This record gives sequence, C-alpha cells and structure tokens, in this order.
Amino acid sequence: QVRLEESGGGLVQPGGSLVLTCAASETIFEILTLGWYRQAPEKERELVAAISVDGTAVYGDSVKGRFTISGDSAKKSVKLQMNSLKVGDTAVYYCHADHMGPHGTGYNSWGQGTQVTVSS
Repeated sequence: QVRLEESGGGLVQPGGSLVLTCAASETIFEILTLGWYRQAPEKERELVAAISVDGTAVYGDSVKGRFTISGDSAKKSVKLQMNSLKVGDTAVYYCHADHMGPHGTGYNSWGQGTQVTVSS
C-alpha cells in the first residue's frame, strides 16, 4: 500500500520559518516527482513546490524566493524549507507523488495533509 507520511506543520508567527518533510513508503516502485500542494479554506488546491528525480524543482509564484524544496532519492523523501512565512501561507499542505509501478503504470498519491498556520 502506497503511503506518504508528512510531518512538520504547526503554528508560526509571520516572518518565521517551518520545515515540512514527507517520506514515501518503500512500496512505491519508482518516484518521478515529489512535492507539496496546499489548500486554504474556500480556495482551490495549488502547487507549492515539486522536485523531479533529476533534481529539477518548480515553485508556485507566491512562494518563489521564500521556500526551498530538496529531495533524497535514496530515502524517497522530500523536505520543504519555508522562510519568511506570511499569513497568506496558512493552509493545509499535502504531500504529492507522481510514481510508477513495475510495469510502467503511472500513479498519483496524496498524503493526509498537515496544517500550517501563520498568525501573530
């Protein structure tokens, strides 16, 4: 069973930092990309950042220059360093994986979500 285990959410003041981590279960055969999306109340889910197996990273426009994503392919994990956090970053953050099975079938998997709240 595919599982994405998230950690690191919480409450932080504006201007502060948080680190989110996501570890994929060993049952995932081959990861293509790992990343984070977020969803605020009454808003659509949006890309925060994602990193491909070749190390290429993409970021949502609202987090460029403040957030950094890094991956560990051996551990099938990804870390999101979030700096200069704003109230507008408050959302549930979801880990996401694009991955393949042993016969080439593609899959999308989501974590349960972790709450990030930026408030004074």
